Amino acid sequence: MRDVALNGMIYFEAVARHSRVTTAAEELSVSPSAVSQQIKSLEESLGIKLFRRVKRRLVLTEAGEQLYRSTTEALSILREARRQVTHQRENRKLILRVSASFGTRWLGYRFAKFATANPLWDLHVDATPELTEFEKENVDLDIRYGSGNWPGLYTEAILHDDVLPLCSPDYCRSQERSLGDPTDVLKSVRLIHTVKAKLTWKWWLQRHGLDLADPSAGLRFDRSSMSLQVARDGAGVVLETATLAMEELGSGALVPLFPELGAAHFPAYWIICPNRHLNRRYVSVFCDWLREEAAEHEEHRKDLLMSLGCSHFYEISLDGSRLD
Repeated sequence: MRDVALNGMIYFEAVARHSRVTTAAEELSVSPSAVSQQIKSLEESLGIKLFRRVKRRLVLTEAGEQLYRSTTEALSILREARRQVTHQRENRKLILRVSASFGTRWLGYRFAKFATANPLWDLHVDATPELTEFEKENVDLDIRYGSGNWPGLYTEAILHDDVLPLCSPDYCRSQERSLGDPTDVLKSVRLIHTVKAKLTWKWWLQRHGLDLADPSAGLRFDRSSMSLQVARDGAGVVLETATLAMEELGSGALVPLFPELGAAHFPAYWIICPNRHLNRRYVSVFCDWLREEAAEHEEHRKDLLMSLGCSHFYEISLDGSRLD
């Protein structure tokens, strides 16, 4: 006996359930003649009659009944296997929420590496300034900048930050005549502010015992990426995160203005989610990958800043509010 074609068995099972070729054809989205041909080929292959016609209905023969029971069981196993495979595919979908600047400047560069290592994953990233309301929104994981103070949620610091004044090399050279005295320098520079940053110019000046008549004057932007770009273009000095400025620091487009004053060092970027989400395999896998990338970045960031003359890192603690 020749091997039985799977299509023939599928068509046979549909006709046996409906007792009509036309109804089976509609279910299978094929023509009635295609169904009839498959049934004929199956009967010829098996050498038996599977149906007998009673009025306008097709009724199974005894042999047909026996084959129908076996076919139904076999197709049920195949459909369940397909369902499980499809479910596995759906379970590889990760919905992630991040702040816009972090998503663009840090995480975005690394997605290609993750996608290459996990080709079957579907990744949905939502860049928004607002923390996820996990009880209302379908989000697996959030990555946020802040103090880690999110009660009722799992929080894990994955990236520290080093914050210090940065500017373009040309802007830095324009201040060389007074670089020996930070106070004199700051009187002549334009300050660039990131209004949502945890560390402000006012705090930084007080921390280093420096005085300016109006520390709030200058340019103001609500995104780190905008502040860094304006500083890169030579418009002034920004108090910003080395984590988000790695590309510019590495290429020389930005440099520390006062490397001898060091950088404020603190845990800044956090994994946030309900504890139950950590039991999801795809969340766990992504978090493991994120930790590896973060550890590599931490080492590279410190080495880069030290190569630029910033060898002093002073630990600070955020309490959830801006350090003014």
